[in-house]
Amino acid sequence: MILSTLDLKPIIDLTDEQFYQLCRANPDLKFERNTDGKITVMSPTGGETGNRNFEIGTEFGIWNRQAKLGVCFDSSTCFKLPNGANRSPDVAWIAQDRWDTLTPQQKEIFPPIAPDFVLELMSPTDALEATQAKLHEYLENGVKLGWLINRKTRRVEIYRLGQPVEVLDNPSQLFGEDVLPGFVLDLAIVW
Repeated sequence: MILSTLDLKPIIDLTDEQFYQLCRANPDLKFERNTDGKITVMSPTGGETGNRNFEIGTEFGIWNRQAKLGVCFDSSTCFKLPNGANRSPDVAWIAQDRWDTLTPQQKEIFPPIAPDFVLELMSPTDALEATQAKLHEYLENGVKLGWLINRKTRRVEIYRLGQPVEVLDNPSQLFGEDVLPGFVLDLAIVW
């Protein structure tokens, strides 16, 4: 849920380091920043959404430990996308060879890389259009596969680089395709 959007540009144009320090100085708040430098302040999720996020993340973690193909991230990770935006998907994954191109310093702060995969789980208060725009932004920045899961409507939107969005009504499983080989998400833990 978005609490507020701040436009600090008329006062200060925050550098990446200043934005990072702002986030560190306010650990109880979650920030994202768009390409125009506007900062979105997000509230914490509720219990149901938080539980589903945890269960989904656990599935990714188990798969990733077995596959040993990359690195998983939770919603507290903020990525610096190539377009300059700072985004925090609910779940993200980066192939190991791409992750290894980053320096230790880049890995420690907001990694300057677009994940290979992102997942956004709609909270009851999320705006669908804003979340869809975020998925399109991910693709424009090099994300190969994205899932937008809407528990309320039991609908999943699948975003693939260079392809139209695929919409699934009440699917039972999602497959990681060639981006997450062998990964299957059983949506019983979401619905």
